[in-house]
Amino acid sequence: MGKDTLTEAYTKDDLVNALRKLGVGPGQILEVHSSLSTFGYLIGGARTVVDALMEIAQDGGTIIMPTQTGNNSEPSAWCNPPISPDLWQKVRDNEPAYNPERTDLSGMGEVVENFRHRPGVVFSNHPSVSYAAWGRYAKLLCNRQSLHFPLSEESPAARLYELKGFVLMLGTKMDSVTCMHLAEYRSDCRPIVIQGASVNEDGKRVWKKYLDLDIDSSDFGKVLPAMQKKGLVRESKLGGCEIRFFPANAAIDEATSYFEKTVVYDLYR
Repeated sequence: MGKDTLTEAYTKDDLVNALRKLGVGPGQILEVHSSLSTFGYLIGGARTVVDALMEIAQDGGTIIMPTQTGNNSEPSAWCNPPISPDLWQKVRDNEPAYNPERTDLSGMGEVVENFRHRPGVVFSNHPSVSYAAWGRYAKLLCNRQSLHFPLSEESPAARLYELKGFVLMLGTKMDSVTCMHLAEYRSDCRPIVIQGASVNEDGKRVWKKYLDLDIDSSDFGKVLPAMQKKGLVRESKLGGCEIRFFPANAAIDEATSYFEKTVVYDLYR
């Protein structure tokens, strides 16, 4: 066999069994973050991941995934890559209005793309940092998301906290855990910035400005060791995919405590 020959393959049943052994089960609300490539060869790819999650959640469970549309955002804040200032207004004038099923996702991966087109999936209404959800509490989670400060108390992240949901990470790092941004709002650790996005307002495409914090997920990984020490994180592996499963409210509380102790933005305290 050549060096690139596949020697292992995983099925939907393999994934379902791995998740169930970790404690993932019926009735739970799961904020899911995934990197399909970390599995190695998962037969059926993204479809298999979504099928497995829906099979587990079919008895009263709920799946929610961030569907961020970073291209529909304030161009002056772009950094990966940045865009020349002389093009900022051109972007604002020409970016199509947000549509939850058509606007391109930004770096969210194949699993999210597959999930958002499934029957019964509903969306929150933010033009840059929306969510998609399916299952028992999908509409409740996505019912209201504020345009201003969209990941704060009027957000799916806050509803996930209140409903004692969980985070399921499939091959991703902590900086992908969207609900943990709620900790930044609760700890007042970031400056306020003006953002913008293209929206449909009264049948017309308009560029809408809104307020937000200058959120930054780079410190989220520093919270993981504290959670592990307290036994809050269940961990496993399927192929090359590291799987982590933990309560969302525990992660948000730990992150809030971390930011309150280490980051002080006096202007907003």
